[in-house]
Amino acid sequence: MEIRPLEVVATAAPVVELDRLGDEIAELAAHLDAATARLLALIREFDARGGWNSGFRSCADWLVWRVGLAPGPAREKVRVARALGTLPRLAQALARGLLSYSKVRALTRVATPETEERLLAVGRAGTAAHVERIVRGWRRLDRQAEARQAARQH
Repeated sequence: MEIRPLEVVATAAPVVELDRLGDEIAELAAHLDAATARLLALIREFDARGGWNSGFRSCADWLVWRVGLAPGPAREKVRVARALGTLPRLAQALARGLLSYSKVRALTRVATPETEERLLAVGRAGTAAHVERIVRGWRRLDRQAEARQAARQH
């Protein structure tokens, strides 16, 4: 008995349906990112106005209690929300669904108002994994530059 590999022949109808399904997934993901941008703006304002200061140690602790986030993701949301307050281009890209939260979260670890435009281009060109790798390298270079500067000062 001979076993032959399964042959799958795509027909026009299933391919079109899958393309439509893929488009719907991408559109919904962009809507979720836009909603996340709004959530982060609200968190930034709530944090700045001390809305959590009613028995909680931090805005992240309040998010853990009120929203049900785990402590790590709550701290990250507050960190990203604060960072986006000084990075309007990244905030706008997230709000328009042009960058995912994963990419923005990574980029805000190293972005400054001076580097924001360059990092926005990195975010638009690469995958989230690619952006994470670039940010890790960027942070390593920043640490090395800081160490050299500290050595010169001593």
